[in-house]
Amino acid sequence: MSAAPRDPADRTPTSNPVLRRALLWGGVLAAAIAIVGGVLGFAFAGVEGLVSALLGTLIAVVFMGITGASILLANRFAGSDVFVGAFFGIVLGGWLLKFILFIVLVVALRGADWLDPVVLFLSIVAGVIGSLVVDVLVVAKSRLPYASDTRLPPPPTHE
Repeated sequence: MSAAPRDPADRTPTSNPVLRRALLWGGVLAAAIAIVGGVLGFAFAGVEGLVSALLGTLIAVVFMGITGASILLANRFAGSDVFVGAFFGIVLGGWLLKFILFIVLVVALRGADWLDPVVLFLSIVAGVIGSLVVDVLVVAKSRLPYASDTRLPPPPTHE
């Protein structure tokens, strides 16, 4: 069974469905981590543990989402003359945003009495490792050709 041929005028990169699937499954994983982390955080550290688990999961999801969303946004420029510059500018901007956001969060949350630092740390680690596992599984199970966005020259004509 083969995939339907792509319209030659369609310049959308074939990686977009893979990125969307990774974001979808990352969201499902985040919901699971929030539920399990929230229950365990509440059981071991009370309300502070619950809040810490939910905040840690939210941080992991936002950071994962910024990467996928920035690549999907940058792919909208595919086929234009500014694609390479726009792609790297948008993706690098996303990474810069994550770096700045991380520094702001570390400074803002340092010493917060309403957080349990161990539960926060463990939920962030679970979110990061989980998103990496999701990315690996989605990419490994995707059926993406090695040369997905190339155009072959027309076949020779025998005249």
